[in-house]
Amino acid sequence: MPEPIQNRYEFLFLFDCENGNPNGDPDAGNAPRLDPQDMHGLVSDVAIKRRIRNYVQAACGNEMPNAIFVEHASNLNEKIQRSAEVTQTAFDEKDAKGKKKSKAVATKERVALRSDWMCQNFYDVRAFGAVMSTGANAGQVRGPVQIAFSRSIDPIMPLDISITRMAIADGPTGDKTADELAAWTADQPEDKLRTMGRKSLIPYGLYMGKGFVSAHLAERTGFSMTDLKLLLESVINMFELDRSSSKGVMTVRLPLYVFKHVGNGADDAQRVRQAKLGCCPAQDLFEKAVSVSQDGSNMTADNAMVPRKWSHYDVNAVPEAVCDGVELIEIRSVADLEKL
Repeated sequence: MPEPIQNRYEFLFLFDCENGNPNGDPDAGNAPRLDPQDMHGLVSDVAIKRRIRNYVQAACGNEMPNAIFVEHASNLNEKIQRSAEVTQTAFDEKDAKGKKKSKAVATKERVALRSDWMCQNFYDVRAFGAVMSTGANAGQVRGPVQIAFSRSIDPIMPLDISITRMAIADGPTGDKTADELAAWTADQPEDKLRTMGRKSLIPYGLYMGKGFVSAHLAERTGFSMTDLKLLLESVINMFELDRSSSKGVMTVRLPLYVFKHVGNGADDAQRVRQAKLGCCPAQDLFEKAVSVSQDGSNMTADNAMVPRKWSHYDVNAVPEAVCDGVELIEIRSVADLEKL
């Protein structure tokens, strides 16, 4: 297996949504999620991770070792059961002294074998962890990668738009032939063959997302530098394979800002330890090392009272605000991932 990453990382990414619904809230009629105190928009962590999973699945063909455990419309127990069947041949019923293992010890070792197999073969288990204690039981794994809720830079304006569907999916009850349904349709007035619907959207919103990668937890799952590059590639491209009418135009805006902890100790051993533990709080990096503000001149030129597009913002890195022992890496394309 590839070596797990040896450095702690944080990353910050910006994405925007134009005339779409970036993340609907099912408890609010699928209206765009927002903070009711200040009307800033929200996008849940699971929405971002779903798109990362979808990109990895498409890019890697859903084949091991980069298969996806939490697939859309799938049964998780099927994969957990497969881990039990595959690892059964590697399990030894007897201990080093030739005695049969107790039930408790045997169960623990079986679960550990299944858990390791899941980490080795499923990218999202290796990255995000998983609860796999159902079915055959492969235990629980805490993943090294965590994604926070994304939040809009400015307040958003949710809109509820009425639309007309120019056809129906209705008709007489019971089994009918196509000719009978056609005859029934021909007898209906035109206005009875239309229905009304609604769409929720925002005109525009720029969102900031934050991610965290733990080197210590990577040791448990085997999350490697190759996995990290694939993760960031997925973040860059996650909306390119997720187009839909409800999402409008959603785009990850580059650069993506990556903070790599490298240490600043007096000797190699100390720097290695600091690289894993980190050299400063993540929030200091997020709040001070990247500046996002409204671009008043561009807004004035467009007669905009509020930001309505990407050019209405001014985004800059602030290298001098980065803590000692941390490197700021600006990822402007997939090719820049080699800088990691």
